[in-house]
Amino acid sequence: MRKVRTIIEGRPTLEGAGVKLRRLLGPFNIPLFDPFLLLDHFGSENPEDYVKGFPWHPHRGIETVTYMIQGEVEHGDSIGNTGIIRSGDIQWMPKRYNGSMMGFQLWVNLPRNKKMTDPRYRGLIAKDLVTVQKNDYEVVIIAGTFDTRRGPVQDLFVDVEYFDVHLSGEFFYSTKKRTAFLYVYDGSIMIGDSEIPFQHGALLEDKGDLQIQGKGKFLCITGDPLMEPIAWGGPIVMNTQEELQKAFDELNKGTFLKGPLPAHVAKEFYQ
Repeated sequence: MRKVRTIIEGRPTLEGAGVKLRRLLGPFNIPLFDPFLLLDHFGSENPEDYVKGFPWHPHRGIETVTYMIQGEVEHGDSIGNTGIIRSGDIQWMPKRYNGSMMGFQLWVNLPRNKKMTDPRYRGLIAKDLVTVQKNDYEVVIIAGTFDTRRGPVQDLFVDVEYFDVHLSGEFFYSTKKRTAFLYVYDGSIMIGDSEIPFQHGALLEDKGDLQIQGKGKFLCITGDPLMEPIAWGGPIVMNTQEELQKAFDELNKGTFLKGPLPAHVAKEFYQ
């Protein structure tokens, strides 16, 4: 069974136009979580904590997934996709938050040969999610396979497993993925003699099965490290400082977004 390597408390952070959130992963702890770069836990009962949302901003070199537990997120992107992410829904590349909510945003690093891939978008509604129920737990499968059932987020550039586990006893899972971490967003859980309390995460050893006890809700996320150099500047993640500088040069010149764009998107993005 995998033991806990380290326990991390989510850091209160202010992002976007003034969104209060809790950040578990970020530049401060790479490459421990490779291929994962960032995990944000956002939401509050006070709309002033998040209603300002996120203005248009560039993404390059990463894939992002937003998973909503409560509330809604308004989405818009440079390839013309718009929509609303509601409770229990998932959508890639979010724009801003609007309404009472709680959710998570995960960034998955892209390998060197996929850094400049064309933008793509996928939106899933709650009925598309796959849920497995057992005596001691319920698993919402977002990506990967659990108990022979596959989650709806498939064909990713980096193969990951992403589960939302509601535990009231013992949870057992076998995986060969080398990077495995958990984040507790309700209650608390135990791994061996280690307690992972509310709003804390745990990075596990890179081999063995997962065995977890307790009463709580947590994200279980696994993947294999890319083991590539990282040059990180805001929402742009490349492999070298030269590539990163080129991306920001394109942003300053107004050539960052490729292909035909709706006029209002190009105008707002480059302001």
